[in-house]
Amino acid sequence: MSIIITIIVGFVVGLLARALKPGNDNMGIILTTLVGIGGSFLAQFLGQSMGWYTAGQPAGWIASILGAMVLLVIVNLLRGGGRRRVL
Repeated sequence: MSIIITIIVGFVVGLLARALKPGNDNMGIILTTLVGIGGSFLAQFLGQSMGWYTAGQPAGWIASILGAMVLLVIVNLLRGGGRRRVL
C-alpha cells in the first residue's frame, strides 16, 4: 500500500513542480511521476545531510516540490533544453 501512496504523492509533486517551473516541459505521466518521486528522495537526502530531517523522516511538500524542480531542470538539460530543430 505504501508504494501506491508513494506513486500518487510523486505524481502530485511532479505536477506541482511542472506548474511552478517556468517553461514548456513536454513529458508524459510516467516521467512526471518519476520526477516527483525523485524530487522527494532528493529533498529527503539533502535534508538529512544538512540535519533538517532525522533518519527515516520524509521530506515535506515544499522541499519535495523544490527537489522535483531541480530534477526538471536537469531533465531539460539532458533532453536538449526542450528545443527541437525543424528542418
